[in-house]
Amino acid sequence: MKAATVKELRQELSTRSPKELLELCLRLSKFKKENKELLTYLLYEATDESSYIESVKREIDEQFEQINKRSYYFINKSVRRILRSVKKYIRYSQKKETEAELLIYFCQKLKFFTPSISRSRTLKNLYNRQLEMIRKGISKLHEDLQYDFETELNELILR
Repeated sequence: MKAATVKELRQELSTRSPKELLELCLRLSKFKKENKELLTYLLYEATDESSYIESVKREIDEQFEQINKRSYYFINKSVRRILRSVKKYIRYSQKKETEAELLIYFCQKLKFFTPSISRSRTLKNLYNRQLEMIRKGISKLHEDLQYDFETELNELILR
């Protein structure tokens, strides 16, 4: 079966009744955890972005506490898993401010993580790639926000 294009789906959905749309959304939410998470974000958390960011930060904290520190192999795997979940939450929001704030927070946690990431080339490279992504994301923001995030980023780099 070939998937329909977004345009075709939009046209078809516009012909459906609200009750049918509700049924379709609920059916979609049953198939994948990400669909359910996105629907939860859109219905409950999209209106209050700051509390959403705080809840994601708390989850990042919990995940960093659970990292197995026995070897850099396990640390690397765990950090990549955390970064994947952060990117997923950024995708849900689709706001550049949220992206910058969450990535800066992730980099802060990673930089001050013990044992130090400076002993692992892979973790240093991952950290540097995220800094570059933050810079690119910040450049697309409003000038006032750019200044605020640039200050945070420079503070992170200089520490």
